[in-house]
Amino acid sequence: MAQKKQTYISAELDWAEEKLAEWRQYVDANPLNSLKDRVEWKPTSKGGSIPMVIASIEQQIKSIRDTMKEYLALLDVVDKLREKEEAKLEIRGSQEVNGKMSKFT
Repeated sequence: MAQKKQTYISAELDWAEEKLAEWRQYVDANPLNSLKDRVEWKPTSKGGSIPMVIASIEQQIKSIRDTMKEYLALLDVVDKLREKEEAKLEIRGSQEVNGKMSKFT
């Protein structure tokens, strides 16, 4: 026998909204005009260390741009989920009361 598939739209919506907030904080915390090459010291085979660029300005800009693209794509998905959730609530809330139940209201 086929079982009814349960949807967890509200849980997915909450998770997606949390991710949107995280991504927005990341983009806001890293303005393009203040980016600098990220440099860390790499140990050498002789026991010393040399500076090495871990993330260049260009790589960081690309990362921020990609994050912004993903943010906008996820925002579109969140809007669709909200519409689906609102439509589900409208269907449940706009039903007519049948004749027997109207006596009690």
